[in-house]
This record gives sequence, structure tokens and C-alpha cells, in this order.
Amino acid sequence: MATKSEVQVKPSSGFQSHEWIILFTVMIASFLGRLDGTVVNLALPKMISDFGITVSQASWISTAYIIANAIFVPIFGKLGDLIGRKPLYLFGIIGFVVASMFAGLSANLPQMVIFRVLQAITVSIDYPLALSIIAFTFQDKQKRAQAMGLWSAVFAVAAVFGPLLGGPLIDNFSWRSVFYINVPIGILGAFMAWKYIKEPVKKIKGIKDFDIWGSLLLGSALGSLVLVLDQGQTWGWFSTNSIITYIVTVVSFIAFIFVEQRQKEPVVDLKFFKIPEFAISLAVSFITFMGMIGGLFLLPIFLQGYLGYSVTKTGYIFLPMAAGMMIGAQSGARLSARFTPKYVVFIGLAWAAFILLLFSGIDMTWSFTHFAILLFFFATGLGLTFAPITNASISTVPLHEVGVASSVLALVRNIAGAFGVAIFATILTNSATAGILNVQKYTIINTLNPNVLQQVAYLMAIKANVVSFHIVFLCSAAITAIGAVSALFLRETTKEMGGKVEVPSEGMM
Repeated sequence: MATKSEVQVKPSSGFQSHEWIILFTVMIASFLGRLDGTVVNLALPKMISDFGITVSQASWISTAYIIANAIFVPIFGKLGDLIGRKPLYLFGIIGFVVASMFAGLSANLPQMVIFRVLQAITVSIDYPLALSIIAFTFQDKQKRAQAMGLWSAVFAVAAVFGPLLGGPLIDNFSWRSVFYINVPIGILGAFMAWKYIKEPVKKIKGIKDFDIWGSLLLGSALGSLVLVLDQGQTWGWFSTNSIITYIVTVVSFIAFIFVEQRQKEPVVDLKFFKIPEFAISLAVSFITFMGMIGGLFLLPIFLQGYLGYSVTKTGYIFLPMAAGMMIGAQSGARLSARFTPKYVVFIGLAWAAFILLLFSGIDMTWSFTHFAILLFFFATGLGLTFAPITNASISTVPLHEVGVASSVLALVRNIAGAFGVAIFATILTNSATAGILNVQKYTIINTLNPNVLQQVAYLMAIKANVVSFHIVFLCSAAITAIGAVSALFLRETTKEMGGKVEVPSEGMM
């Protein structure tokens, strides 16, 4: 039986000689998974037509994906720490490719929902394991921060390229092409992962102590929470369905906390939340992602619904955002190595909040260039925060538990995005309704001509809806500003990640 000793985990020589290739490898899968999450939404109108379904039914194609992803991210984060990262990571990529191929072949809604769930399960392996692999690979603190900055930027870049790639694919081929495009890219990612990623520890704990009950309870809590955030506006926030999901969420979460305190290998180690740096970084991430995603999620609606932009043109307007994100991410990594990271995060979020405040003046007279410039500067500010926040959240935990810590960070960001979309979609709807009533109250029409009355009603609706977008971006700016202030409470840890970890002594390479 192996005796345990405290040792410094160091990567093999293969890690040291190929660290940037390994980073590129994990970025492929991360990009692919996040791209699929955005591009499929563009194909929904075509699926509705082909499958002969309603808009409400079609929403489950996205809802099922979101719920499954939220449930399985923390589970795979823990499994990676227990059974090894490379085999699980390869399983995730290959499984995603296979699920994508079958999703493209789907003949009806039930088949599509099943394969979307399988896509979500397999892609949920990527996030926590990718961060673990990066943490093991980059031992130098500054290089690790740069790597995390680049990797984090992939998420925003994928969201930007979704409309850019999806529009032409759907217009020139069919909705099925948005799934088939995953196959060749996924095969490349799987090959590179097999060739370059190496497991740093040969001996692993195994799954005999895997936290089954904690996983089930966490899955129940997260699934019901994401479900109500996604469907709450349709159901009504105080409807019977919503109230039931609230109860399931709260009861499951309380039971989860009770069970986790008694598990040998908890799926989420609650002691992480006692680490101030970790807890504050999660809070900053939650506030920031809620404000950012909640506001910008609705921008394509304005561009396509009120300015008449095509899906492809909408994608082009987000291209400067991708460039700004990459510039900001690299700048943030370098600046956080020279200055106190919390000030870098504060400046980045404060700048992003200022740009969102400028967006609150949104108007139908704005040009393509106007939107593109604002998106570039917004993305630059946001990109500054990626490396320091990600590094702060996982550098405070032992190296052998980075998978679990990074899965918690992923979970917080996903839930924050779901909260943002739900909250701001509700604000937009309620503001538009109130705006129409307000415009009607102060409008006098001195004609009975039905054509004129129809035009006036249309203009009143447009005015009310534009005003509602003003309110959405004001709220988004305010929430992001709160995130900037909360970043000032971040404290940089003085210890290096993975300083002392307990592993089997003969399990080292």
C-alpha cells in the first residue's frame, strides 16, 4: 500500500517543453463548446420550421443544454481530481464530437433534445479540467496568469464568433451545419490532447469515495434553479411552476450543505468558501458576469429588431469586441504581474461600466461604427479582469483540488449569466409595457384616419421599446460598477498554487 508524503507536484518534461502548445490544445475544446452554446440559438427558427414545433417547444433545445451543463460541471471537476484528467478530457472531446454529429442528424424535437443534453454533459468536462491542466502545466506565476488570461478570453471570443460563423452557415447551407462544423475541429482537438497533454500523477484515488449523494442533491438544486431562471418569465415568476422550483432549489441546497460536511471526498469542498480570496473572487465574478451578459445579451435583439441588421451583419459588429477582449486579456495578465491585481480588476470593471453607461444612450440613429467602437472599448476593459480574477480564485487552493475550485468558478459564472438574462429580459419587458402606457398618457392624436392611427401606434411602441433599452443598459452599468467596487476587497495570496499536496509517493513521474 502506498505511503503518503507531502511533495511538490511538478509537471513532467513534456509539460515544460510544450506548455504553450498545451494551452492552445485546451483552448480548441473550450472555444468549440462555448461557440456551440451561442450558434445553435441562431438556428432555432429553422429548426422550428423543419420540426413543425412551436417557439415554446423549441426553447427546450437551449434549456436542456443549459441545465445539463450546470449540473455536470462540478461533478466532472471532482472526477478529474479523482480518476485523472487526460482520459476524462479525451472522453469529453470525443463524446462532444459524436453527440454533435447525431444532433445534426436529428429528425425531430425529442431526438434533438436528447443529443443536446449529451452535448452539454460532454462539454461540461472541458472547463474544470482545462483550468487544472493549465495550472499543472504553467508553474511560473506570470506565465500562468498570461495563460489563464488567454484561455478566459476564448469564452467571450466564442460568444462573438457565434453569430459571425453561424449566420453564413445557416444562410448558405442549413441549420444542421452548425453541428457538423464541430466534427473536424473536435477531431483536431482530440488528437492534440492525446499527443501533448500528459497526466502529471500516475497514481489516482479512484471513485470508491465519490460523493454520489452530494452530486445528486447539487444537480437537483442547480437544475431547478437554472430551469426557473430560463422559464420563469414565460411561466410567471410567482406561478405554481416557479414556486415549486424555488422550493426544490432551496430544499436541495440545504440538504446538499448538510451532506457535504460529512463526505470524505465532497463534490464541492465547502472549506474553499472560508478562504477570503476565493470567496471574494467568486462574488466579483458573479456580479460582473450578471451585469455584462444581462446587458449585452439583448443587444442583438435591438440590432436585428429595430435597425434591421441581418444575423451575419450583427456578427460583424461584434468582431471588434473579440479583438478588444484578446488585447485586454493579455494586458490584464501583464499588468497584474507588475501591479496589485485588485486595482487592475477595478480599473477594467470601472471602464466597462462607463462604456455600458454610454450604451444607455442607445438610439436608432447610431451607426454600425458607433456600436463597433463602443464594443471594442467595453471588451478591452472587461478583458483586463480575466486573468487576475481567474488566478485569484484558484491560486488559493491546493493544486490537486484545482479541478473542483475551477468548476465552482465556472458554475458561478454560468449561474450569474442565467440570472443576468432572466433579470434583464424581465426589466426590458416590464419597461417596454410601462413605457407604452407612459407614451400614450402624454400623446394627443388629432385625427381619426386609421392609417395614421396605425403609424402612430407603431411609433409609440418603437419609442417605448428604445427607452426600455436605455433602462437595461443603465442597470447593467450600475451592476458592473458594483462589481468594480467589490474588486477592491480582493486580496492577493502570497503562497504559490499547489505548494504542498498529499499524493502517493510512488505515483510521481
